[in-house]
Amino acid sequence: MSTSNALIAVFDVGKTNAKLTLVDPALGQEIWSTRRANDVVEGPNGRELDIVAIEAWLLESLRIAPGRERIAVIVPIAHGAAAVLVDRDGEVVAAPDYEDPRFDEVSAEYLALRDNYSLTFSPSLPLGLNLGRQLFYLQTQREDLFQRVAHVLLYPQYWSWRMSGAMAVEVTSLGTHTDLWRPHERAYSSLARKQGWARMMPPQRSATDRLGRVKESVAAATGLSATCEVACGIHDSNASFLRFLMDREREAFTVVSSGTWTIVMANRGDLRRLIEQRDMLANVNAFGAPVATARYMGGREYEAIAQSSDEPTVDALSEVLSRGSIALPSFASAGPYAGRSGRLEGIESLDGPQRAALATLYSALMTAVLIESLGAAGEIFVDGPLARNPLFAKLLAACVPVGTVRTYPEGGGTRVAAHLAGMPSPAPGALQSVLPLRLPGLLEYQANWRHRLEEK
Repeated sequence: MSTSNALIAVFDVGKTNAKLTLVDPALGQEIWSTRRANDVVEGPNGRELDIVAIEAWLLESLRIAPGRERIAVIVPIAHGAAAVLVDRDGEVVAAPDYEDPRFDEVSAEYLALRDNYSLTFSPSLPLGLNLGRQLFYLQTQREDLFQRVAHVLLYPQYWSWRMSGAMAVEVTSLGTHTDLWRPHERAYSSLARKQGWARMMPPQRSATDRLGRVKESVAAATGLSATCEVACGIHDSNASFLRFLMDREREAFTVVSSGTWTIVMANRGDLRRLIEQRDMLANVNAFGAPVATARYMGGREYEAIAQSSDEPTVDALSEVLSRGSIALPSFASAGPYAGRSGRLEGIESLDGPQRAALATLYSALMTAVLIESLGAAGEIFVDGPLARNPLFAKLLAACVPVGTVRTYPEGGGTRVAAHLAGMPSPAPGALQSVLPLRLPGLLEYQANWRHRLEEK
């Protein structure tokens, strides 16, 4: 297949949605996409990722994709804190969902075994948000099941294996609050070694490595060329981060990656600023280096506050400010204020756009707090759904004391898709600088919101 004619299929499995996008690197743009909502399923092993339905949808989407015969590389991207456990015959043993409350049953015993935070920079999180807790629960509470496990496949590499038949492990998913990795040492944690989990991990590969051609069964089901290859894949927030890192590895900058989670990653950030109790961690970038990170479940919290799909407007935001309507954390199970009950005040008569404006304002204020907690310097890049919100970036620019806020144009993931596929990357798109939104009462509102955060 001619390189100039080749397409890249980016398969992105988030916690909430799965998306398949065709990228034409020669044109430097996305040419087609489709998505589905993800579910979890209840089974004898507890809550599990619906990998069967996702795979059926993926194969059908590839089959109907325009120009499918031109797809040269499939690039899997997936969320963190997830792994699929496979036996020696290639049968799935379990695909745990990290929000299964059963994982809390082993909390006390598990906490005593974890490596020190100063070594893993992986905070102790609820439910199964530490992948190690998922493995420990299955190993100790479902011993009959766990004895069948031969391979632990982190979520992006589960999909690369399903497409190619080749197993691998990759560092960005290993370093996502798993408790399994020591980023400074670039080695498995003592926990992972003592429990025998490190031996279940496949050989480590780079996110940009091609693992091999698609399986014959995949080519037959989809109509893909038998020469189509599968890349190793990468953790989703690190894919967002990589598009900026490619040109600025030695610079200080901050990326706000949004979706189900809002994740703030500070390149060249000081890991000594990280505080375990505030859900701060070190992610690991595609080159293996630790990245100071703070986050909260921004997508979930936005939905809880907005409760509609209406877009926020400046007029709606002005009304929120004049009424003093306020949202205070937390509306999800993770983040710097996890454990607090979210509060909504003065919202009784707000309409849809006004609720959306309140949710956007809350998101900007929370994100500003995270940026400041990292001591972030340099430019601030907003990526994902929040970059498409008409008010978020402007509000963030008004709420942070330093740093120019910029957004990527639609389709800005084309370069990173080409990079992960091992193809020549198109020239970077023009970043768009954001002017701060100055509204009467905004700074006073922010000061009051910050004060209210300190209330017990």
